[in-house]
Amino acid sequence: MRILLTGGSACGKSTYAEKLAMSFPLPRYYIATMRVYDEESREKVARHRQMRNTKNFITIERDTDIHLIRLPRPGTVLLECMCNLTANEMFDHYGNITDVYGKIIYGIESLASQCENIIVVTNDVGSDGGKYDEGTREYIRTLGKLNISLAERSDCVYEMVCGIPVVLKGRLL
Repeated sequence: MRILLTGGSACGKSTYAEKLAMSFPLPRYYIATMRVYDEESREKVARHRQMRNTKNFITIERDTDIHLIRLPRPGTVLLECMCNLTANEMFDHYGNITDVYGKIIYGIESLASQCENIIVVTNDVGSDGGKYDEGTREYIRTLGKLNISLAERSDCVYEMVCGIPVVLKGRLL
């Protein structure tokens, strides 16, 4: 089963994704893509690890190159989140931009081939009508293209609105 969860910031995607993952049998793998770059991000990662501590997730922290992940056995994968992964892959330490669409899709396909269920969390970007610099516009285009591809490949697609999953494709699980 392939599931894509999308929505705006702080709309309940992560909470729902964890709840959904916990409804599937063990093992449960949490692929955490947040890049740790300062004390605040270290504290956030530690807080999130603690929150998952009782939920029987095996956490794999990987901010790039998810195609290199090898799961010890099939189960459920929760990939959190496409926004971080895409930014981490796209922009180097100097702000140079790399085309990462193929690499990221390959990585997700690699994970999907190793598990029974995969839940991917992403954000709805680009619908705010804001004016952005070229690098940000390229990021929005890339993430949008990835989201379209993932939605096409998914059995279920949900948009989270105020903590409520709205079915865009498939059925509510």
